[in-house]
Amino acid sequence: MKVVLFCGGYGMRMRDGSDDIIPKPMQLVGPRPLIWHVMRYYAHFGHKDFILCLGYGAEHIKNFFLTYEESVSNDFVIRDGRVELMREDISDWSITFVDTGVESAIGERLRRVRQYLDDDEIFLANYADVLTDAPLDTMVDRFTASGAAASMLVVPPQQSFHCVDLTPTGEVKEILPVSRMPLWENGGYFVLSQEVFDLLPPGGDLVADACGTLAGQGRLFGYQHLGFWKPADTFKERAELDAGYRSGDRPWMVWEHA
Repeated sequence: MKVVLFCGGYGMRMRDGSDDIIPKPMQLVGPRPLIWHVMRYYAHFGHKDFILCLGYGAEHIKNFFLTYEESVSNDFVIRDGRVELMREDISDWSITFVDTGVESAIGERLRRVRQYLDDDEIFLANYADVLTDAPLDTMVDRFTASGAAASMLVVPPQQSFHCVDLTPTGEVKEILPVSRMPLWENGGYFVLSQEVFDLLPPGGDLVADACGTLAGQGRLFGYQHLGFWKPADTFKERAELDAGYRSGDRPWMVWEHA
């Protein structure tokens, strides 16, 4: 099953005011960028055919893979002046690099790579900046059984603020952490059928246009995940992931437990 990764956004919340143009999926967690962790997750479940929707900072992503060094994340032996890898990461991956425009919305990026999906009726898609330990095989099976046209991973709200329940006169009835509210948010991991292309206008958005329409028709499935899920939208979140990697607390690296 092909995996479409949206990796062309600006990532403004990750910027520190400098002129650095490294795109968010290329921010490091441990010795490897976010996009590598996301791709290793899919490869663990047997999905190794990737389509990268490039835009802002595309040269960083291209150069990373064009100059990829397996020895950074794999053990190796130097024997007779030659490097012998104990194992490899990406040698059996297929990666298609497609310029989908610097300013394109995610729906438009998806439209521009449709031809590379060939005749695959179902494919996977991801924002390339969120890590999880969700069981992908189960997600796909639940989607298939649902008869829906699209599916998204949904997770409880991650914010730390509190919600306040007020009476019309201003009396506070209850204060609850938002994480305890009966709410779910988009987790950024999609299982899609090619039917979504019928609902994507030029310049459109995947969630607002295609998924929103399917939800109104009762044909969008939400896979509820209560396990590990963490975005890297800010420097603080990326630093927390990096700290987890270095301390060995890295549940998203499901391939380590195979």
